[in-house]
Amino acid sequence: MIFLSEWESQSDLTQEEKNFLSALFSDETEAYRTPAEPEAGDTIRIRLRTERSSDCRAWLVTGSGTELIPMRIVREDAYFFWHEAELVCPEQPVSYCFLAELGSRGFLCRRFGAEPLKKGGAIDFSGSFRITPGFHTPAWAKGALQYQIFVDRFRNGSAANDVLDAEYCYADAPVQRIEDWGKPPNGNDFRCFYGGDLQGVAEKLDYLQDLGVEVIYFNPIFLSPSSHKYDAQDYEHVDPHFAVIRPEPDCTHESALADPSDMECYTRRVTSPENLEESNRLFARLCEEIHRRGMRIILDGVFNHCGSFHRWMDREGIYARTGETTPGAWQSPESPYRRYFNFSKKFPDGYEAWWGVPTLAKLNYEASPELCERIFEIACRWASPPYSIDGWRLDVAADVGHSPTFNHAFWQEFRRRLKAVNPELLILAEHYGDPSAWLRGDQWDSVMNYDAFMEPMSYFLTGMEKHSDQRRDELYQNGRLFLKRMRETMSRMDWSSLQCAMNELSNHDHSRFLTRTNRTVGRLDTMGPEAAEQGVDKRVLREAVVMQMTWPGAPTIYYGDEAGLTGWTDPDNRRGYPWGREDQSLIGLHQRLAELRREHPVLRHGSFKALDAGGGWVAYARFDDADCAVTVCNNGNEAIYAPLRLRDAGAREDESFSVALLTGEDGWSDEVRRVGTVKNGKLQLFVPAHSAMLLVRSGM
Repeated sequence: MIFLSEWESQSDLTQEEKNFLSALFSDETEAYRTPAEPEAGDTIRIRLRTERSSDCRAWLVTGSGTELIPMRIVREDAYFFWHEAELVCPEQPVSYCFLAELGSRGFLCRRFGAEPLKKGGAIDFSGSFRITPGFHTPAWAKGALQYQIFVDRFRNGSAANDVLDAEYCYADAPVQRIEDWGKPPNGNDFRCFYGGDLQGVAEKLDYLQDLGVEVIYFNPIFLSPSSHKYDAQDYEHVDPHFAVIRPEPDCTHESALADPSDMECYTRRVTSPENLEESNRLFARLCEEIHRRGMRIILDGVFNHCGSFHRWMDREGIYARTGETTPGAWQSPESPYRRYFNFSKKFPDGYEAWWGVPTLAKLNYEASPELCERIFEIACRWASPPYSIDGWRLDVAADVGHSPTFNHAFWQEFRRRLKAVNPELLILAEHYGDPSAWLRGDQWDSVMNYDAFMEPMSYFLTGMEKHSDQRRDELYQNGRLFLKRMRETMSRMDWSSLQCAMNELSNHDHSRFLTRTNRTVGRLDTMGPEAAEQGVDKRVLREAVVMQMTWPGAPTIYYGDEAGLTGWTDPDNRRGYPWGREDQSLIGLHQRLAELRREHPVLRHGSFKALDAGGGWVAYARFDDADCAVTVCNNGNEAIYAPLRLRDAGAREDESFSVALLTGEDGWSDEVRRVGTVKNGKLQLFVPAHSAMLLVRSGM
């Protein structure tokens, strides 16, 4: 820690000092750190941009604020200096920030922001930039447009594999085949099946490609008795109900209805070697076709727990019925799988269950190195030919095991094994809260971005918590607080991780974003399905989509969001895709934004700078040496005039900007029109109420 009593700060900065503070910038892109993802021993060139001034000096600060390395000016233009210092990448992670001095006034620059130093103040090293030696995230995943598919609700491509009504009992009641695709889910949705399958996905690959999708993330597809499939019955086979079930004369709707408790029909369908192997082959062909189209595949890995139906547990006796010679843990205390679970009388069901749900048996890794090995082998198998999936999304990943020490060791070995199979495989975790302990280059690549995208975005645009369980009016339309929250949460991740983070507006665990726009607290059981559709505001959804497609990270569309689907939180968020009833204008908005991302790679890889914010509105830029794109969202009821300091985002004096896309009261437009010219570093911009706009340099 270093104390700099000679540098003072006052709230009433001079205009020169304000300009200097605004110009201070660095980040972890190649423009400001080369190489951006260094190996130990590499010489790293680290840069800082300041306003051009003869009275300016800069230092690179490392060692938690104890080491100051003078920086030299290596580039300049009419407005800025670029300072540079070199650092040999150490074996261990290192943090750094910058000190800059204008006359006698000192300034501190860290991730996503700069601030004046206070008199006698110490350097606050929190939120500093970070170098993690050897940490590489897959290039294809950085900024990739992803699409999440909850398979049972996307499209029914084959009736031959549908779950039969009352085919079996699950959680003490018969399963249901839902004939009406448009019927909203009910409280027992986990045992309700609409018939969506992998053939349905195959039939809509053209649609997904036209939408601009680069990555398909599948919710679980492995054999499971539920519609959500977070209760795996077999990690080594795709569920035949999603793929291939050969006709059996004695396994019909009528025979299933006769006595679903006997499980015979279900047992034959899901343990048949022909069905299982054909289902895997169908998925392999789907993988081949997706890859042929240049798209990637992420599977959902649910390795914290498995289902009570799993052959390792076999509580329902599915595998005992087939004459399986190796009994499940429930079937015999002598089972070789017994140590895969934590059996004890202290648990209501005799074994540890996830959240006390008996159909979700917690896996007991600490007691069984063999179990760890099995999971590593399974994960590697799906990452290898003929499937060669490109990534794993890891369900409740921070909860695997029973201690933080074991959890981190497990994911370290998981990463080592998977990256040996494919160094470009993405390891992405479901996580709430600060993920930094897992993002140190030896465990996960990134996370589902709840804290640094979904929740702040929801509060700013709707005032609603992501489950629609709470409304917080103090956060609604508070642009400055939104940017402050984003800066804090984004700074927990290296840029390499942030670029791969799943930026979702909705998903299978939270209410649909469009439903949140009605600003109503509720759930399916308290409000009913119709209320999720009432009072929604597509103006706000359009604003959100523009921000999603221009914010750092991987924009991830939850199936049906692009078509105007509504729904409360789980299970109502799992309605069937509205084929034939889509909002084509909304789909067109997603398509055009995907095109703009291709036309302007800066929206995928460029530096990020918040420009300004106020009541109901925010403005930010993505920029590099070649391009500059500006997003302005006005969620308020009144139009605004915003003087945006675009010089700080690389805009040149007298350079003109045009609207590439504008949303508004009745829809959206991509009619390009010039909106103004940069004068004295600023663009004076008129922003209509309830709109979002994307600005680009005129002529680009």
